[in-house]
Amino acid sequence: MQLTINGQVVSVPGGGTVLEAIRQAGFYVPTLCDDPGLKPFGACRLCIVQIEGMRGLPTSCTTPAQEGMKVWTETEEIQKVRRMIVELTIVNHPYECLLCQKSQDCELLKVARYVGVDQESIGRLRKSTRKIPPDRSNPAFDFEPDKCILCGRCVRRCDEIVGVGAIDFCHRGYDTVIRPFGEKPILQSVCQSCGECVEHCPTGALLPKNLFIPEREIETICPYCGVGCSIHLGIRAEKIVRVRGDERSPVNRGELCVKGRYGLDFINHPDRLTRPLIRKKGIPKDVEVTNIEQVFREATWNEALDRVAEGIRRLIDRHEPNAIGLLSSAKCTNEENYLFQKFARAVLGTNNVDHCARLCHASTVAAALAAFGDGAMSNSISDIDHADLFFVIGSNTTECHPIIARRMKRAIKNRGAKLIVADPRRIELCDLAEVYLAHLPGTDVALLNGMMYQIVKENLHDQKFISQRCEAFEPFLQSLDRYDLKTVETLTGVAGEKIRQAALLFGKAKKAIVFYGMGITQHTTGTDNVKTIANLLMLTGNLGRKGTGFSPLRGQNNVQGACDMGALPVVYPGYQRVDNPDVRVKFEKAWGKRLSEKPGLTITEMFQAAFEGQLKGLYVMGENPMLSEPDLNHAREALSKLELLIVQDIFFTETAQLADVILPAASFAEKDGTFTNTERRVQRVRKALDPPREAKQDWEIIAEISKRMGYSMDYSSTAEIMNEIAQLTPIYGGIHYERLNRRGLQWPCPDMKHPGTPILHRGQFTRGRGKFHVVHDRPPAELPTSAYPILLTTGRILQHWHTGSMSHRSHVLETLVPEGHVEINPVDADRLGIMEGDEISLSSRRGSVQTKVKKTHRVRPGQAFMAFHWREAPANRLTNPALDPQAKIPEFKISSINAMLAVLEQAAEDNKFLMALAENPAGVLDTYDLTPEHRRALMEGDIASIEQWVGPLEDRLKIWLKTRLKQEKISEKRRLRV
Repeated sequence: MQLTINGQVVSVPGGGTVLEAIRQAGFYVPTLCDDPGLKPFGACRLCIVQIEGMRGLPTSCTTPAQEGMKVWTETEEIQKVRRMIVELTIVNHPYECLLCQKSQDCELLKVARYVGVDQESIGRLRKSTRKIPPDRSNPAFDFEPDKCILCGRCVRRCDEIVGVGAIDFCHRGYDTVIRPFGEKPILQSVCQSCGECVEHCPTGALLPKNLFIPEREIETICPYCGVGCSIHLGIRAEKIVRVRGDERSPVNRGELCVKGRYGLDFINHPDRLTRPLIRKKGIPKDVEVTNIEQVFREATWNEALDRVAEGIRRLIDRHEPNAIGLLSSAKCTNEENYLFQKFARAVLGTNNVDHCARLCHASTVAAALAAFGDGAMSNSISDIDHADLFFVIGSNTTECHPIIARRMKRAIKNRGAKLIVADPRRIELCDLAEVYLAHLPGTDVALLNGMMYQIVKENLHDQKFISQRCEAFEPFLQSLDRYDLKTVETLTGVAGEKIRQAALLFGKAKKAIVFYGMGITQHTTGTDNVKTIANLLMLTGNLGRKGTGFSPLRGQNNVQGACDMGALPVVYPGYQRVDNPDVRVKFEKAWGKRLSEKPGLTITEMFQAAFEGQLKGLYVMGENPMLSEPDLNHAREALSKLELLIVQDIFFTETAQLADVILPAASFAEKDGTFTNTERRVQRVRKALDPPREAKQDWEIIAEISKRMGYSMDYSSTAEIMNEIAQLTPIYGGIHYERLNRRGLQWPCPDMKHPGTPILHRGQFTRGRGKFHVVHDRPPAELPTSAYPILLTTGRILQHWHTGSMSHRSHVLETLVPEGHVEINPVDADRLGIMEGDEISLSSRRGSVQTKVKKTHRVRPGQAFMAFHWREAPANRLTNPALDPQAKIPEFKISSINAMLAVLEQAAEDNKFLMALAENPAGVLDTYDLTPEHRRALMEGDIASIEQWVGPLEDRLKIWLKTRLKQEKISEKRRLRV
C-alpha cells in the first residue's frame, strides 16, 4: 500500500501499523513503550502523529496503516504535546543520570534530548519525588521503582513472551507501581529470573547486578540445553560481563532463559582446571578426595600426554584394543567429537566409543531410524508457529527447554492452538492443556495405543498417507485390537473418556506435533515408546509438512551433533554402520588405517565390563558419569577397578576424583567449532576468550595424544576438521564454515548449493516408506513393593543442568536453588510423619541418599520426584540400571524406594522398636512384643517414659513420635471398637 508521510509517498506492506510504516520510510518517532516483539500498547503516547481526516493526535503504534493515508510526524502541536508528556514522565524521576548505570543506554534520556526537555522546564513541575524502596532480592538483577516510568514493557514481556505473568501494574494513579502478585519481593514470586524484563527496560529501573559495559561482543551458541540459542558474549578484561540473545536467530529470536543469560559465569570460576594433574603413587581410588593436592600433583603437558599415550599403548599391548573404552561429550563441538571417535577407531582400533545420548535419547535414534530412516527431529522449531495441536508427553518443556515452551504458550494464547499433555507428574504446561493425561509411569505404550485405537475407530486416520507412504500397516492395525478404552483405563489409570477426548483432538488436528523428552526414552521400553509415537504420527499423516512433526527434545547443547559425528559404538559419522563393508572401506581409505568391523560397547556395557574386569581403561572427555550413571555405587566400584582412567574436563568433577590423569580443557567460550541443535541446525561456536593458563581446546589435546601414538592429526584449525567431516559424511556434505555465518544450516545438506532441510520426509521417508511397528505394553523392570512402596522418577529443573558441574558454579543459578529436594505427595508425607523441609533418607535396592522434603500435589500418592543435579544427594545412587534391550538405555524414570525421616533412621539403627515403628507404623502396637508399662506410655504419648526406655530423643524425633503415636492410638481405638 502507499502512504504519504511528511509529504513523501512511500510503499509499505499491508497489515502493519502507522508506526511501522514511518520507520520503514526512514523517519524517527520517539517511543518508550513500543517493543517490536510485543502487541501495540500505546501507553507512553509519544508516538503521536497527525493523520489527515482523523481527529486528535492518535498513537501511531496502535493505528493500522491504510491506503492513501497522509501522516505528519513533526508539527508544532505534536512537539508541544510530546514535550509535555516527557516532562510529566521525568518530573518524579531521580536526578541520578551521571551515576545511573543505564545512562549511556537510557531511552528516556534519549527521548528527553530529542523533544527538547531541559531542567528548567522540569523544575517548575517538580514538587517532590517518590521514595519507594528498591527490590534487591533477586541475585541476577535489581528493581528500582523510583526510576520506573510505567511503560509496561516488563509486564508485557513477562506475559506475552515468557508466558509467566510474574508482574503487573499495582494500585492506581500516582501510586501505580509494578509489582509481583501480592506485592511480594520478586524472588518470592513466580518470576523465572530469565531477565527478559531487564533486557528491555528503557530506563535504569531494572538493571543486572554488577553491570559493566563490554569492550567487545562475540556471537556464539549457548552451552546448556539442546535448543541452541544464539547469544552475544560481552567481553571486558577477559571476562564475560554481559550476555544477550541474538534477535536475528531463527531459534531464539533474542530470547534467553535464566541459564543462558545469567548462568555463564562458571567460565571464570576459580575451580577451573588449568594444569594437568596426575594421581600420586600409592593413593587408592576408593578414598574421598577433599583436598586435590593430597591426591594429585601438577604435571607438565608433556609428562601428562606421555603418561596417557604410554598407558593406552601398554593396555592395548597387554590385552587388546577393545580393552579400552572412550566416552565422548555432548558438551564438546562437532569437530572434537569427530576427532575423538576417529582417535578411537583409527588410532586405537576399537569401536568402544559412546556418549551421554546413551543415557537420554539412544532409544530415539534406534526407533526413528527403524521407522523413518533418520534418528532426529523431523521438523523445525519454527513449525510451532504453524501447528494446530501440540502433544507433549514425557517432557517438562518449560523447565528443560524453556524457549521452545514459550513458543508453544504463545501459539496457544494467540492462535488458539490446542495442547495435550501426558505426564505422571503435573507440570506447568498442564495448566494450558485442553486434556491432561496423568498416566501411571511406564504405561506410555498402552496410553498411545489406546489413543490410536480410538482414532481408527472414529475413522480419523489418514488412509491416503498410509497407503502411499507407509508399510506394515495391517499387522500394526490388528495389534490395536486389545487396546479398547476399558482395558487402557485399567492399565494407565486414566479415565477412558479422557483418552477418547485426546484421541479425537489429535485425530482431527490438521497439523500436529509430538514433543517428547526423557520421560519417554529413559525406560526399559524406551525404544518401544518412541516407535509408538512414530506410529501415531504416521497414522495421522503428521509428518513431512510444515506445522507437523516428530520432535524429540535434546537435553544437551550438542548431543545431536555428537550422535551425528559417530560418537556411538555402531556407526561412523552420519549414521554409517561400522559393520557395512562398503562404508568401512571408505573410512579406511580416508584415514589410512584398517578399522574394526566389530560394533563396540555402549556406556552401560563399558561400566559392566569394567566391573567384571574385561575393560581395563577408559578415556572420558567432558562427561561426568559418576553423577549421570544409574546405580552410582556400582559405577564407582567399576571405575575403581580400571587400570587407567583419563578424564579431560574443565572442572574437577566427581569422575575426575577417580582419575589417574586429568587433562584441563577449554570451555565453549574458549574454542572454535560448531554445535548441532535439537532441530538439526549446525551453528558456529566462536572463541571469545583464551583458555585459563595452560588449558587447551579438546581437539588440540586429542591431536597431541594421537601424534604421540604414531598417528598424525595435523589440523591447522577446526574449519579444516569440518571440511573432512563434509567429505565423509553425506548429511554434512555441504556444511562449511563460510556457509554458517548467518543462521546455520539444517542437515541433510549434501552439497555446497543445498540450502539445508528444515523439514524431513517431504514426499517420502529417508528409508523410502515409513514403517509401522507392532508394539505391546510391558511393565517396568521394577515396581513398588511393601519394602519399597514409593515409585521414584528423576529429572531436571529450570535453574540447574545435567550433573551441575557448570550450573553449580554460577552465582545466580546456585543462589536461586542452592540445594535439592524430593517432591512427595502430602498424603505420603502425612503417612510417614514427615513435614515440609524435613531431612529424609531415601533408599532403594542399590543405595540411599538424604535430602529435604517438598510436599506437593504435583506428584500423586505413591510417587516421588527428584532432580539429579546434586552431588550432595545424587539421585542416581537410587536408580535402576535395568536396560532397554535395543537401545541399552537405563530405566532412570522408574525406581522403587522407601522414605524415612533421617533422624529416625539414625535412631532406629540402635533401637529395635523405633525400627519396627519406622518400617511398619500401621499396627505396630498389635505386632510388637510390649510390656504393659511400655504399651501404656505409648498409648498416652508419655515421651519422658519412652525416653527412659529407648534413650534420649532429638526434638524433631519427639514431634514425629507424638504424631505417629497419635495415629496409632486412633488405630488402636478403631480396632477395639471392631
